[in-house]
Amino acid sequence: MACLYCQNYQVSQDMLGKSMEIEELAETFLNLQKAHANNINLVTAVMYVPQVIEAIKIAKQKGLNIPIIYNSSGYEKVETIKLLEGYIDVYLPDLKYYYEELSQRLSNINSYFKHATTAIREMYRQVGAPKFDNEGMIKKGLLIRHLVLPNHIRNSKMILRWIKEHIDHRVPVSIMAQYFPTHKAMQTEDINRKLTCEEYDEIKQEVIQLNLQGYLQDLEENEAQYVPDFEGNRK
Repeated sequence: MACLYCQNYQVSQDMLGKSMEIEELAETFLNLQKAHANNINLVTAVMYVPQVIEAIKIAKQKGLNIPIIYNSSGYEKVETIKLLEGYIDVYLPDLKYYYEELSQRLSNINSYFKHATTAIREMYRQVGAPKFDNEGMIKKGLLIRHLVLPNHIRNSKMILRWIKEHIDHRVPVSIMAQYFPTHKAMQTEDINRKLTCEEYDEIKQEVIQLNLQGYLQDLEENEAQYVPDFEGNRK
C-alpha cells in the first residue's frame, strides 16, 4: 500500500531500515523474549512471510514461547494468510476502506475491501476470538482495527456494520481516532485536517448502537508526538 497519510512513511515508503539474515531475525525474537517483551509484533511483514516463517521455526526450536502477532494493513492474499497458519497466535489487521474509490485514491490499491475481508475471515478461522491471560494480555485470537478518517464517516459506518454482520461478536474492534495529516495528506483536500469532535462522536454512537465490543481511542490534541522519528532527528 502507498497511503497518502501514512504516519510511518519513513519506513514504509522512504525505505529506511537495514538488512537482516533469517538467523539474525530469529535471534532478535529470542532477545526480545529475554527482555521480557509480552509478544513478537510483526508489522507489515507480508513481503517477507517465507523468511519470517523460517525465523519463527528457528526461534521456537531455541525456546521462543511468547505470542507472535501479525500486524497487518488487511490488504493480504488469503494464500499468504494460509501459509502462516500455526505460526501466528494473534492477528491484528486493519479494515480501512469500504469504498473502492477511497482505497484507490488514498492508498493506490484496488479491491481493498474484497481482499481484506477475505483475509480477515481466514484469520478468524485460524485463531478465533481472543483469549487473554490473567493479566489481560492477549495470547491468541483476532482483533480488528479501524482508523477513522476526516470527511469519511460514512466509510467508517459501513465498515462497522460489515463487522457486526459478518464477524463473531466476541472479536473486539479497536476504533482509532489518532489520525493527523502527515506525508502527502497535507496536500490532499479532504484529509488535510484532524477529526472533529462531532465526527468522532458520530462514530462512537454507531459503535454503541451496533453493540460492538472493543476499544475507543481518545481524541487528543497532538497525536504526532506518539509517532517515532525513524531517522532519529527528533529531540
